[in-house]
Amino acid sequence: MTEVVTTLSEEVFNQLQKEPFVLLHTIDADSGSPTSSAISWIYAPNDSTLRFAIDGRSRLSANMTANAAVSVTVFAPSAVQTVYGKAKLVTDALEDVPFKLVCFDIEIEVIRDAMFYGARLSSLPQYEKTYDLRAAEKLDGQVFAAMKKA
Repeated sequence: MTEVVTTLSEEVFNQLQKEPFVLLHTIDADSGSPTSSAISWIYAPNDSTLRFAIDGRSRLSANMTANAAVSVTVFAPSAVQTVYGKAKLVTDALEDVPFKLVCFDIEIEVIRDAMFYGARLSSLPQYEKTYDLRAAEKLDGQVFAAMKKA
C-alpha cells in the first residue's frame, strides 16, 4: 500500500515561495465539469497549507463557493505533484491592493505524484508578464504582502 503524503516536501515548499506557475483545478459551478486555470499569486505559509489570491469576480471564485473541492498542480525542479484539498475563504477583500482580490487557503488532504512513470521534469515552466514590468512587480509585492497579513 502506498503511503499517504499530506505535507509538502522541502523541494515543493521552496518552489511555492517563488511566485510559481501552478494550475488550479476547480469544479465548474454551472456544468459540474472540471476546470483548470494557471495562477501565480500562490505560496505555502507552511508545509500543510497553500494560500492564493484571485480576482473576486472570477469564475474560479464562484466555482469554489459552490464546491470547495480543489486541486493544485505544482511544478518543482524534478517533480510534478498535485495537491488536493478544500478551498476555504480567508478574506473577500485583500487590504492595500488596488482592486478586489479574494484570498483562499487549501488545507492539504493528500499530495500525489502527477508525473508519468519513468520520467522527471527536466525544466520548470516559465512565463513572462506582458504588461508594464514595474507595475507588475509593484502589484505582486502588494498582493503577496496582503496575503501574508490575511
